[in-house]
Amino acid sequence: MIRRTYKYTPLFLLLLLLTGCGTAPGSYAPLDPATAGFFTKYFVIPLSDLLDFFAKSLADSYGLSILIVTIIIRVIVLPLTLKQYRSSKAMQAIQPEMTKIREKFKDNPQKQQEETMKLFQKNGVNPLAGCFPILVQMPILLALYQAIIRNPNIFSHEFLWMKLGVPDPYYILPILAAITTYLQQKIMAKQNPMNKQMQTIMMIFPVMIFVMSMSFASALPLYWVYSNIFTIVQTYFLYGRTPKEKGGQAA
Repeated sequence: MIRRTYKYTPLFLLLLLLTGCGTAPGSYAPLDPATAGFFTKYFVIPLSDLLDFFAKSLADSYGLSILIVTIIIRVIVLPLTLKQYRSSKAMQAIQPEMTKIREKFKDNPQKQQEETMKLFQKNGVNPLAGCFPILVQMPILLALYQAIIRNPNIFSHEFLWMKLGVPDPYYILPILAAITTYLQQKIMAKQNPMNKQMQTIMMIFPVMIFVMSMSFASALPLYWVYSNIFTIVQTYFLYGRTPKEKGGQAA
């Protein structure tokens, strides 16, 4: 049950993010510290101010400001990502022994659970350790998402060929958002194998991202593209360059 929850956690969190997309960017009430709640006051507003600061430092380029703030936030949460990575590798290392336990005690679920917990304790593995970093990261990333869609200054500026306050008329950005989402899911699936049903569900998200990006102000899918590219690069350096087992050559 724990492993199943751990595996499906990214799906639950992505659904949470997509649920927050129901309100169109720019339609929220203005950010006012006097009336804002705790999350908005101490997370969303500071990030919105940071977006304004970098934009002013870059000739009013909110497109570059979103990029810089996205990178800063992702670097800040990098230690949590590394913790999640180490937990994932530890769980992968004991998978053969967990399989043996499931086969040996397939008719005795209680004994199976007891032996699995002993295996965790023996190897110093916490099955919930991989979930905690994700739960900590999500409020920060959601705050950045909120800061982008609730910053009125962003939607009056242009970046490259697009106006950040309206959807991309050429659909270039929705296509990029869908492609980078697909590549991200593909890379993550290689590192964390899923069953066919889960893979099918995860492959639906690029289509959903494309459809939503066609109607959302360009600032939001631009953030998705930046975030997806960062995740792809990060995953490559975490997994793609990991040395193989002894006797093999470095990747």
